[in-house]
Amino acid sequence: MTDLSRSGAQSQCAIYGVRVNTNPDRPGRIIVVDDDATLADVVGRYLTRDGHHVECVGDGYEALRRVAAEPPDLVVLDLMLPGIDGLEVCRRLRAQWPIPVVMLTALGEETDRVVGFETGADDYVTKPFSPRELALRVRSVLRRARGGGLPDPPALGVIKDGNLMVDLGAHSVMLAESPLSLTSREYDLLVHLMRRPRQAFSREQLLAHVWGWTFGDTSTVTVHIRRLREKIEPDPTAPRRIVTVWGVGYRYEPGEA
Repeated sequence: MTDLSRSGAQSQCAIYGVRVNTNPDRPGRIIVVDDDATLADVVGRYLTRDGHHVECVGDGYEALRRVAAEPPDLVVLDLMLPGIDGLEVCRRLRAQWPIPVVMLTALGEETDRVVGFETGADDYVTKPFSPRELALRVRSVLRRARGGGLPDPPALGVIKDGNLMVDLGAHSVMLAESPLSLTSREYDLLVHLMRRPRQAFSREQLLAHVWGWTFGDTSTVTVHIRRLREKIEPDPTAPRRIVTVWGVGYRYEPGEA
C-alpha cells in the first residue's frame, strides 16, 4: 500500500458520483473518515457500487464540519486519526446527531471493541476486512436505523422482571426505578432475550436475530452480553438474569435478582 502523507490523504478525498445499484435497500448518503487515502478510496468506491452517495474526508475535524453542514445517513469512521481520534469524533457525533456509526480500525482486542461500543458505535469492523463484508454491514446498520430488519415488530407495552422494567413504547429501561443507559444494540438484545425467557440462543442465532447478520464475528455478541450484565446484574461475575448455557450460548432467566 502506498505511503501517503496526511496532506496527500486529504487532497484525494472526493465525492463519488457514479453508482451501480446492487443494493436491494434504499441507498444512503455516507461519509467515510480515514486518513489512509488509498483505503478510503477503496471503501468509497465499493460503497458507491452498492448504490450509496459517498464522500471521503481525511480527518476528524473535517468530518464534523461536513456532518454539521449536511448530516449523512451513516458515517464509516476510522479509529486511528491524526489530531482528533475516531472515539472523540464518535462522542461528538452522538452528542449532537442520531447518525449511525460503523467504526473501522486495525485494533482487534475485545477491550477496543468495548470502548467503541460504549462510545456509541453501531458496528465495529477490524482491518484487514473484505470491502464486500463492510458494504453488507453498512446495509444492515442503515436498515436498522431506518426501522427495518428488526428482530420483532414494533410493539407497545412493558416487560417487567422484578426491579427491571422495559417500556417498549418509550424505548427506555429502568432498573430499581432509575433510568438505565443502554446503546441501541444492548436494548435490542435485552428485549429479544426478555421476550423469550428460558430459551437458549447460540451466539450465531443472536447475531442473526438481533444484528440481522448471517455472518460476522460472534465476539460482538459476547461483548454486548458482558456489557448488559455489567448494567443489569448485581454481580456481573455471577449473573442471574442473563445466564450462560455451556456449549450453547445464553438465555434470560426471569426472577428477582
